[in-house]
Amino acid sequence: MHELSIAVSLVESAEQAARRAGARRVTQVFLRLGALSGVAKEALLFSYDIATAGTLLEGSLLVIDDVPVVLRCDACRRDVTLPGIQDFRCPLCGRPTAQIVAGRELEITGIEVEVADEASPQPTGCV
Repeated sequence: MHELSIAVSLVESAEQAARRAGARRVTQVFLRLGALSGVAKEALLFSYDIATAGTLLEGSLLVIDDVPVVLRCDACRRDVTLPGIQDFRCPLCGRPTAQIVAGRELEITGIEVEVADEASPQPTGCV
């Protein structure tokens, strides 16, 4: 289950950003996760809870934005979203294409923290 090592890396990155921001606690981590990232969403969510133990992120929520596979079709001259990952053909014209525009993402897009002198969570910018 490589999701645990990925979760540990995410927690380390978010914790570093939170400390730079002077946070006392992280309440949410926002993540973009592509369908072709090779990461199982449910396993990552499970691993995240384990990885956050004893950190500024303990008890925080991992909010995942699922990113579908988007291909660029030269025939249609459009970017098209695939309905699944089994067939890399344009859903409009049926031609095969391998030009992936989106779907490989695994990136933290932001964190929400509680700052030491404030009681309510404050969103930070991208990490």
